Amino acid sequence: MKTSKEKLIHRFNRIEGQIRGIKNLIEKDTYCIDVITQTSAVRSALKSLEDILLEEHLSTCVVNQIRSGKEKKAVEEIIKVYKLKK
Repeated sequence: MKTSKEKLIHRFNRIEGQIRGIKNLIEKDTYCIDVITQTSAVRSALKSLEDILLEEHLSTCVVNQIRSGKEKKAVEEIIKVYKLKK
C-alpha cells in the first residue's frame, strides 16, 4: 500500500501531465472550449489535492499541536487555512 506522500506525489504528477497537455492543446490551436474544459479539470484536480493536504494537516499536525499544549498556534493555523480556502 502506498504511503500518503506517495499518493500525493502520484496525484501531482497526473496534474503536471494535464498541464503539459493543455500547453500542447494551445500550441495546436485547439478549439478554445476544449482548452477551457481541460483547465477546469486541472483546477478541480488541484482543489482535490489541496483538500487532501488540508484534511491530513488538520487530522495530524493540528491535533499534535493541541495535544502538546500549542492550542493557540493550532487555532491560528485553522483560521489561516479557512481564509485561504475562501
